[in-house]
Amino acid sequence: MGKYEQLAKEIIKNVGGKENISSLTHCITRLRFQLKDSGKANDEVIKNLDGVVTLIKSAGQYQVVIGNHVPEVYQDVCKIAGISENNSSSQGGQSKGFLNKCIDIVSGIFQPILGVMSAAGMLKGFNALFLVFGWYAPGSGADVLLTTIGDAMFMFLPVMLGYSSAQKFGLKPYVGLVIGAALCYP
Repeated sequence: MGKYEQLAKEIIKNVGGKENISSLTHCITRLRFQLKDSGKANDEVIKNLDGVVTLIKSAGQYQVVIGNHVPEVYQDVCKIAGISENNSSSQGGQSKGFLNKCIDIVSGIFQPILGVMSAAGMLKGFNALFLVFGWYAPGSGADVLLTTIGDAMFMFLPVMLGYSSAQKFGLKPYVGLVIGAALCYP
């Protein structure tokens, strides 16, 4: 087990046990639980655990804010609770409204590529800034390189969205990649 084993055990115990967890995912700083019965969770204990920043209930999710080391905590929670790390779909529990389902789908598709999208946007911004300051000339090697790197993400965005969509909907990843590549075909 990892170094967050004790924290993981306490979180599982206080969300109502592993039998109360429908699904578990994580983002950059949070563990995102779908609980079968949120009434079984002990909110105050979870908020006061050493290693937990706070607790947020939003869009039908029970979100435990951990911080930047959430991937390690997530792995320990999955091991202890016997949850597959690919388990991102709900298997029962509370019914969501139409709007919450739509938000869940869109966030589940875009969340995996947000970091790369942000980096590409920042590169494009820095390139524009460097050109304005005259640090290098338009068409120079540095300009072409940064433009190419920044544009590549957005040029092949359908491929990346196809892959993450396939994961979200439980399809084979190559099906999503082929659909995305077909959308990029000139």
